[in-house]
Amino acid sequence: MNLEFFGSTRTNVERRHAFIAPDGHVQAPLAGWDKTMGIILVSPRMGAKFSMYYALMEGGAVSGLPLAGVQRFVWVQEGTATLTAAGSSYDLRHESFAYCPADLDHQIVTSDGCKLVIFEKRFAKLEGYDQPELIVGHASEVESNAFMGDEGAQLQLFLPDHPGYDMGVNLFTFAPGTPLPFVETHIMEHGMLMTKGGGVYRLDNNWYPMQAGDALWMGPYCPQWFGALGKPESQYLYYKDVYRDPLS
Repeated sequence: MNLEFFGSTRTNVERRHAFIAPDGHVQAPLAGWDKTMGIILVSPRMGAKFSMYYALMEGGAVSGLPLAGVQRFVWVQEGTATLTAAGSSYDLRHESFAYCPADLDHQIVTSDGCKLVIFEKRFAKLEGYDQPELIVGHASEVESNAFMGDEGAQLQLFLPDHPGYDMGVNLFTFAPGTPLPFVETHIMEHGMLMTKGGGVYRLDNNWYPMQAGDALWMGPYCPQWFGALGKPESQYLYYKDVYRDPLS
């Protein structure tokens, strides 16, 4: 029986967090993009201070630019594309990423189509530090480190852990049965996409079964915890805000 026909969904949106399942995705054209549909997963309209969305690019699609003052992080979920920026071109494939600082003129094109995950945030410059630079890389090239000494929880940082940056995007990989060591409660907010495997995520007093394709918004001070379940490894991509005064 198809329970969606009877108004059932795994999605749940609360005041301080949201669980967005693929069963409720709605596509709409992305403003400024050509031949591209978007799925907005997280946005300021739910209380977040960043946006997270899919860009579903057809063959021959061309990206648009973010708003003035907005930085962009791109993760290639499926397919291939070419990024042109700062006088150079970069080939992007599955698990490639690119960070485009605010007001950098850049363009993403694809000949055969691709699926991108994008995080965008207004950049808050910190006095005494230079504007961040363009970063392009691939997950396979980024060092992985045990999280808090647990070899079963491997963390990769895609952006420099440096005060010049006001956001971070990381990839967290869990061996089967590995949990986070404690329930976290902090000022940082997160946007998260489950990319492999699954488990259980606690947000506030809600417990969500997670599988690949599920997305989360975690607001500031929302208690959060994850435990990986199943035989394959589990993995998620996530955003956080960093290095800025809480009164700013």
